[in-house]
Amino acid sequence: GTDADFDVKLIDVFADDAPNWPGDTTGFKVAGYQQLVRGEPFRGRYRRDPAKPVAFTPNAVDSVRFSMPDINHTFRRGHRIMVQVQSSWFPLVDRNPQKFMEIPKATAADFQKATQRVYRQRVFNSFVTLPVEQP
Repeated sequence: GTDADFDVKLIDVFADDAPNWPGDTTGFKVAGYQQLVRGEPFRGRYRRDPAKPVAFTPNAVDSVRFSMPDINHTFRRGHRIMVQVQSSWFPLVDRNPQKFMEIPKATAADFQKATQRVYRQRVFNSFVTLPVEQP
């Protein structure tokens, strides 16, 4: 497609041996629980300038960089950090037709399937930077 949304989630994955909360009688299992720490939608058309949207070129590698608002969260010992990237967070965020156009004017016929790839090769590396605060 010529447009795409990137919905990035930062998730705290509890340790596989995490004990249940004291006094909990609901049966909720804490071990392996995935707690959403931060989620941020980003419309790809604004990847270069928020005032000047730019279309993607299908099947071409492009750079998408953005920041997520900071939040004070501590990942405890034994927990893992998970990052999820998805192209839709509907109904929390309006749908993107995956076509570079005025989205409010999109009709059902404008919506199309599209594949977005996150590259991990040395040449096209992907990364997440997290601030670390020393105790």
